[in-house]
Amino acid sequence: MEVPLQKTVKFGLMTRLPNPDECRATVELLESLEFDSLWVGDHIAFTVPILDPLLQLSHAAAYSRRLVFGTSVYLLPLRHPTTVAKQMATLDHLTEGKFIAGVGVGGEFPNEFAACGVPVEERGARLSEGISVLRKLWSGDTVENKGQFYPFPQVQMQPAPKQQGGPPVWCGGRSQAALKRAGRIANGYISYVVTPEMYKSALETIGDSAKAANRQLKSFGTGHLIFMRLDNTYESAWNVATEYLSIRYAMDFRNAAQKYALLGRPEDVAEQLTEFHTAGIRHFILDMVGPPEQRDEQLKLFYREVRPLISDFFNKNN
Repeated sequence: MEVPLQKTVKFGLMTRLPNPDECRATVELLESLEFDSLWVGDHIAFTVPILDPLLQLSHAAAYSRRLVFGTSVYLLPLRHPTTVAKQMATLDHLTEGKFIAGVGVGGEFPNEFAACGVPVEERGARLSEGISVLRKLWSGDTVENKGQFYPFPQVQMQPAPKQQGGPPVWCGGRSQAALKRAGRIANGYISYVVTPEMYKSALETIGDSAKAANRQLKSFGTGHLIFMRLDNTYESAWNVATEYLSIRYAMDFRNAAQKYALLGRPEDVAEQLTEFHTAGIRHFILDMVGPPEQRDEQLKLFYREVRPLISDFFNKNN
């Protein structure tokens, strides 16, 4: 089946909010530049410093009544979903029903799973059951769970989230198992390090999985976390992206940056964005790669130079 795409294109920022002043300044900048959402990542242990995502977003929510807030992605298998259900329901209230629960399996850092006492080979099954537990508890009804990993007797979690049935759950991942899971149980799909061709293929797998599960999808979120670096030349943007992404992921990211990042002049980046839009993406989550002190100027450059180039195309092709 064909995945029903949302009509409106949205733009968000993927970042970290290291202190109160920067948190407020970031939210205010996004508001002024007409961004739609703010996203943060998640790890217990990573190659660079990273803060808890739900605490960061709860802080940011105090400064905006308009932005949508999301996790990209929250590693649900590392935690017990009953406590996460309470935390995310609370965040849904604090954001006034504007929270998207992006979730994924992780697994690229096995020691992170060992530190949490979770066998890394169980991460996919734990995610699937964990999503079921979230939705049960978010119903506001008295529920129980007889699953393999998180069994519990009847319990009622109150209050239920602000959004009826709970925040939309967007699943990440590139494997066939992850894509089929998104089709079976998710409200949306959120990717990273994919090409437009890979994204289009992913949506086909998701649609087939949804059809096999007899789902009747009325709307399905399609997000993509995308590395971006604007500069006067492709080469200079590529060099900066390679340097900072290699540090972040503790590996040589030069070839991956060339394949997956949007790099170069505004017109080059705009053309690449239209290709991703054609592939089915409706929520672009931008990760402005480079020195942190240059992030704001990169965002302003995107707003001034890229948005005008793509607005007409997006409006005509939704």
